[in-house]
Amino acid sequence: MASGYLKPDVYYQISALADKFGIDAAEEAAAFEVAHMAAVQSCVEEEKIDCDLDFGEVVDVQLDDNHCTKLKAGYQFLLSLGALTATGANFTPKETAEIVTRLWPYKFITQLLERTVSAGVNFQTQTPVLRTSETPDIDGRWAVVTSRDSIRAELVVFASNAYTSAIAPEYKDKIVPVRGVCSRIVVPNPPKTQLNCSYTLRFNAWDYDYLIPRPDGSIVVGGGKSKVSHDSSEWCNNTDDSRLIESAARYFDNYVQRRFHGWEDAGAYTDRVWTGLMGYSTDSLPHIGHIPNKPCQLVVAGFNGHGTPQIFLSAQAIAQMIIHGARYEETKLPRLFMTTPERLSSQENHILTYSKTI
Repeated sequence: MASGYLKPDVYYQISALADKFGIDAAEEAAAFEVAHMAAVQSCVEEEKIDCDLDFGEVVDVQLDDNHCTKLKAGYQFLLSLGALTATGANFTPKETAEIVTRLWPYKFITQLLERTVSAGVNFQTQTPVLRTSETPDIDGRWAVVTSRDSIRAELVVFASNAYTSAIAPEYKDKIVPVRGVCSRIVVPNPPKTQLNCSYTLRFNAWDYDYLIPRPDGSIVVGGGKSKVSHDSSEWCNNTDDSRLIESAARYFDNYVQRRFHGWEDAGAYTDRVWTGLMGYSTDSLPHIGHIPNKPCQLVVAGFNGHGTPQIFLSAQAIAQMIIHGARYEETKLPRLFMTTPERLSSQENHILTYSKTI
């Protein structure tokens, strides 16, 4: 599903986190996301990965006055508390801009995998994990049952995002599979004034689209929540990404012509539309670290469709825990991302609230 939208959040959810958990915890989460830009750029340059890495700007367009007022208040709240990361965004009556990184995630990941396999990693595809043992055996190893065979491991990492609850029962109803829709729009006759930055078009608190111009002149557009909201079974708790969400298939037709002035004669058309899976957590925060009561099992999942500015350094921290025995607190992970018994027993459910709203 990944669109390559490596966009740190320095004011949106962060203001809510500051209100709920305090400015230090919120700033920690924001700074962690911002750090991904330099980290991913460094990896791309050091490994010489060709993945269309590009730096640019993004404009968050608020199309609902009430929601815009709420966001502005949250942004000003962060500034009043001295949030340094929030200064990376600017508010004007017409637009909100911040630094953003764009890359081609498929190229990035496959080229990283190529290097790890060359280094001797045994990487298996088309091998779903069916279940894991609830307790270790006499040798302290965990059984991992796959469609091919079973293996025994001293450490197990659940980097399974939307599928986590199917193989890690602790996360049942805590990390929920959610289907999203994305598209590629081709522009045969681009206007003189082209899109020179990424956009988020937010219609209200829950409904938004995002646009990412590509080097070849095409535009990746994702969203269309308003078209899938009427049937929760189509998008929530549904892991079937082999078929398209039909109600959103035509949403992207004539999209740029409808949304941007001067694009009426661009001839833009929808080249393809696809459905992908995301892992939404009930408290809108990732679950990272040692699974409670299972010290040799770790999780890095539940990124709520916002994983690009969170996953890279989260995985790096998991590696530190495995290789060096680092405690969570010794990594640079935000405190709010730590998976805990309290989070797993909480009745808070943003997904349920969202589904009722729409």
